[in-house]
Amino acid sequence: MKGVLQRVSRAEVRVEGQVVGRIERGLVVLLGVLRGDDEATARRFALKLAHWRCFADAEGRMNRSLLESGGAALVVSQVTLAADGKKGRRPSLDLAAEPELARALYETFVAALGELGVPCATGIFRAHMEVELVNDGPVTFALEEPPPRPTAP
Repeated sequence: MKGVLQRVSRAEVRVEGQVVGRIERGLVVLLGVLRGDDEATARRFALKLAHWRCFADAEGRMNRSLLESGGAALVVSQVTLAADGKKGRRPSLDLAAEPELARALYETFVAALGELGVPCATGIFRAHMEVELVNDGPVTFALEEPPPRPTAP
């Protein structure tokens, strides 16, 4: 699972001109689900993001998490994060999870964030979306949560 996180002062996502998700201070999470990801991967990644320390403490240092700062998350599915550009000039999306599994794991990720106490807004899976945000900092992170390793028989 891959994510691009942007700390924002506000953000919204629109589908066909209508706002479908909006947050004030928090994180925009562009989420890519990869082949090999499973429910445990989605839950681990949600736990990592909820506790990712990228908000300022009283001294201005990035020591506070999304949970500690009281921020929200706007989670947007982003299949292009699975792109592989090793061959030629056209990105291959062969590393992306199949759409049905990707949707289920995207929803698991959002639910896990909510269970941890993070207010969440979302886009619409597989829709053409417009994401508008004000990056606070700018602060942007690219993170990856590897799928579980196969266990030896």
